[in-house]
Amino acid sequence: MAKRGKKGALSPEDRELWGKVAKTLTPLRPDQARDLEDKLAEAVAEAPVPASKKPKTETAIKAPKQTWKPPAPPPLHQLEHRYRRKVVRGVKAIDARIDLHGLTQYQAHDRLIGFLYQAQARQHKIVLVITGKGGGPERAYMEERGILRRMVPQWLAMPDMRSVVVGYEEAHASHGGSGALYVRIRRKR
Repeated sequence: MAKRGKKGALSPEDRELWGKVAKTLTPLRPDQARDLEDKLAEAVAEAPVPASKKPKTETAIKAPKQTWKPPAPPPLHQLEHRYRRKVVRGVKAIDARIDLHGLTQYQAHDRLIGFLYQAQARQHKIVLVITGKGGGPERAYMEERGILRRMVPQWLAMPDMRSVVVGYEEAHASHGGSGALYVRIRRKR
């Protein structure tokens, strides 16, 4: 609301607002209402239009700074040495396994994501993901072997998987060695 000049005098903005409100009402005396509308229209037309303030320079207009940043995903951790030793010895059981042998990247990615979310829902602590070591030299494409072996750690390290995965590391030789990964599952909150 703008400041008023004299006591009881309406500013042009207030008059315009009052005019809009008055149009929504049903007058008790229609003749008087028409006269008042005409006077109000004249007063609004005669009132000077305040000039809008322009910035002094082009640099005066700045975009607001982004103060909120999305929270960083939690970091990945390796298995604790004692916990890993218990898993290798069989004292701590592996809660679930998934074998991705013979799947394409897209099939393997979909199955892995679904498997990890199920493991979290079932409150598993550690799972084994078997990627395989890759085919022999005859199955290599442009000297690249084991695409899943290379891609699964990248998938596990993605920020959207941090809500499910605490960490991962290469499995012991008894569980598949370099062709498998122990994956620690984050508790669901």
